[in-house]
Amino acid sequence: MSNFSLGVVMDPIDTIVPAKDSTLAMLLAAQERGYEILYFEQADLRISDGEPWGTGRPLQVRDSADDWHEFGDLVDICLGELDVILMRKDPPFDTEYIYSTYILERAELAGALIVNRPASLRDINEKVFTAWFADCCPETLVTRSIEQMRSFMRTHGKIVVKPLDSMGGHSIFVIDETDNNANVVFETLTDYGARSAMAQRYIPEITAGDKRILLVDGEPAPSVLARIPLAGDNRGNFVAGARAEVRPLTEQDRRICDRVGPILKDRGIIFAGLDIIGDYLTEINVTSPTGIRELVKLADIDMAAKLMNAIEARVGTGRARR
Repeated sequence: MSNFSLGVVMDPIDTIVPAKDSTLAMLLAAQERGYEILYFEQADLRISDGEPWGTGRPLQVRDSADDWHEFGDLVDICLGELDVILMRKDPPFDTEYIYSTYILERAELAGALIVNRPASLRDINEKVFTAWFADCCPETLVTRSIEQMRSFMRTHGKIVVKPLDSMGGHSIFVIDETDNNANVVFETLTDYGARSAMAQRYIPEITAGDKRILLVDGEPAPSVLARIPLAGDNRGNFVAGARAEVRPLTEQDRRICDRVGPILKDRGIIFAGLDIIGDYLTEINVTSPTGIRELVKLADIDMAAKLMNAIEARVGTGRARR
């Protein structure tokens, strides 16, 4: 498909690790199909008299560990003129992220396809949205109360506590009643009761890996990407050094995907990643899920190509209505 215009909003491309970066995989797939790519960072977006604008740079990408991108000259463009915009800015999910979704929603109303839908990015907190599927999750508490955190720990013994707005294993703690630092952890995560955080019952199967299942249009990849924590670590995240291993989906994995996938699709979440430990759903990643590069390398499953197919199907329909 020639003359197909794609914008991408991401963290500085100079800072990525090319061999692991899912956004680069998407851009390589788009470029291979002849798409014209414009690169933006959050600071490049604005609203002017109600219209969404961006100052972007034409981008060419290469599958190289040393020289993976090249920019053209700056272009000022009304974002609604683009066919599709990938919102791939990593958390933290802060007020600036929310402001970016407002700009992108204006672009959506002007005719661009936004992946993923801006309103759903605001609505679907990657930790809290598991509450919509409590039957698939371990016992979970979201609160700003330190005493409620303590009570949850007394009830379940060993627990996992984490912030609601971060990623990559940042500030995740595994604690129990024997840990003298438990109160400090609760105080830190809740900012002494001023901020909500999450606690979940500890799932011992984490030693066998935190499973990432990538979904396109609500349909899961045919294999699971298990992220095996480093020895002495409880975090199954690639940025925390976890090792990747491909496995078939279990019956319970499929049941969870069947529950969650259609709802994500209905909400305009075209690309997502479910995190499953043992038989339990722990997170629903919709902002910037990773795992594409590892899945291609280990199982020859190209989710970037599947994503482009889904995008083309939508944009083709949208163009016909324009």
